Amino acid sequence: MARTISYITGSQLLSLKHHPNIAVIDVRDEERSYDGHITGSLHYASGSFTDKISNLVQEVKGKDTVVFHCALSQVRGPTCAKRLANYLDEVKEETGINNVLVLERGFNGWEASGKPVCRCTDVPCKAESAH
Repeated sequence: MARTISYITGSQLLSLKHHPNIAVIDVRDEERSYDGHITGSLHYASGSFTDKISNLVQEVKGKDTVVFHCALSQVRGPTCAKRLANYLDEVKEETGINNVLVLERGFNGWEASGKPVCRCTDVPCKAESAH
């Protein structure tokens, strides 16, 4: 059964962010380094996403929900979310990931609505560790 990709609003994500089973995946490319990012998010640039998908699955072990975003969540975020969903359907390995979501309006919408943005350069972001 193919997984469906759902959308989550910034407010919904903010209320769930301290939940230990959620991983936020930022698939923007260079703009992450100068625009800031959602605290605790993991960075998997869309340009190399397919090559690193198995690393991502290992890094989010124990999480049941993975939320993708790019700048606007119109192309890169949904594309990478779909790639992960297809990968999970193909590998048939128990990863524990049950929900693959896309953040509505992406990082730009998150920031524009006044949600917290981190400007650290740590990889991964440790300001409020997602682990």
